Formats: sequence, C-alpha cells, structure tokens
Amino acid sequence: MKKIGIIGSGNMAEAMINGLISSGRYKKEQVLSSDISEKRLKEIHKKHKIYVTKSNIEVAAKSDLIFIAVKPDSVSKVLKQIKAKINSKKIIISIAAGIKTSLISKSIGKKTKIVRVMPNTPALVNQGVSVLYPNALVTDGEVETIRELFESVGYSYIIHNEDLLDAVTGLSGSGPAYVAMFIDALADGGVKMGLPKYMSLKLAAQTVLGTASMVLETEDHPSEFKDKVSSPAGTTVEGLHQLELGSFRGTVISAVEAATKRSRELSKEN
Repeated sequence: MKKIGIIGSGNMAEAMINGLISSGRYKKEQVLSSDISEKRLKEIHKKHKIYVTKSNIEVAAKSDLIFIAVKPDSVSKVLKQIKAKINSKKIIISIAAGIKTSLISKSIGKKTKIVRVMPNTPALVNQGVSVLYPNALVTDGEVETIRELFESVGYSYIIHNEDLLDAVTGLSGSGPAYVAMFIDALADGGVKMGLPKYMSLKLAAQTVLGTASMVLETEDHPSEFKDKVSSPAGTTVEGLHQLELGSFRGTVISAVEAATKRSRELSKEN
C-alpha cells in the first residue's frame, strides 16, 4: 500500500488531498501532510482526517511518493532537509512553478526519480488540468500511477520536453485568473445593462462553463461555436466587433506570452 506524502498544505495541496481520498483510489490512512503552520495542519486534519506533522523529514521517511507543494523559493531548502530520506525507490513530485528537475536533483545530491507537474486551481473542484514531465529514471508504470493521481482532480497530460512547462504555466497555470477576470467583466456588462449582480454573475459563469464543456465534449474548434451564434447583422456580431476593436484576442495571447516568459525567468533565478 503506497503512502503519499505532501510537503506544504496550501490550496493546491489540499485539492490533491481531497481528490485522492474522494476518488476512492486512496484511503486517508495512505496520505500524510506537513506544514510550518500549526493552524493550517489542524484545519487539514479536521477536514480530511489524515495524519499531519510539522516535520518534513517524517513525511519523506514514511512516503513512497513525495509531493513538494511549497513556494518556489522554499523548494531547495525543503529538499536539503529531506535528502537523507530519499532513495532509489521513492519519487519526488514537484508542483513548484519554475523549478527544474536539474535543480531538484542538485539539491538532493543523488540520482532521483522526479516528476515535475504544473496543475491549476480548478483542481479544488475536481476540474483541474495537470501536465506532467517525468525524468528518465521514472518508469512508464510509475508515470501512469502518478498520472492517475492527478486524474483524481481533473484531466492530465504527459510531455517529454521540460521546457514546454513554461508555456503550460502561462496558459493553464495562470489561465484561471484570466478566465475569472473575463467572467467578472462579463457580469459587470450585464449589471451596466440593468441585470441584478447575483444574476449577472451566475449567467456569466454558467456561460463560460457551458461553452467550455461544449468545446471539450464535441472537440469542435471554438471558432465554429462563435460562427453558430453569430447571425448576420445580429447582436453577437456587434459584440464581437467591439472585442476585436479592443484587441481582445491579441491581449489574451500577449498575457499567455508574458506569463510564459516570467516562468522562464523564475527558472533562471532559481
């Protein structure tokens, strides 16, 4: 029975804990977590009934799969704390943005199985998407096991070029913030036109959710949906014209580009 240790108990870590247990694939006895905050540990234990500790070393010693879920600037420190407990059978799973597998290996000081993952915050409601990059020491069977872990909180993809994780960070890692801003703006547009705020927000969020579901389920290109909604000389075309005048598409593309470049900078800084 594999043990899963999670070092760091932030929102993404809690999403994983919830997903692992609620999926039925893992029992709460298989999951343990550490954090520097006593208050946070009490919250995690009360909500999920898993074993918690302030000791990162204890988590590393007792676990087969070790999630590194701390902020990027704390990763090296944590890895140096636990490196004595890492052996050839254990797998490090890092969800820290911008921290390359080469730095993780260097901090541990030995050949180690590492899977670097970029998840995103919709994992909190089991609708996340995660992209996995395994190093050469991780077997295909182990990659599949870890992929299934992330499938418990949404979708997952595997890549074999680590550099692409920067673009993943810029798109799906940062993307929920872009979408949230769009929902907020869409709702404010409804309010400006006289709709109650609560109704406008629900309409905006459900519209985004429904459209995303159609794209995923039908696999049609988004432009096809746009064209189906756009009647000649109709309301939608008028709205789309205004979005084009505001460089909507170009601005979104630039946002992904900027976030990707920042992810690359973080890799260099670390």
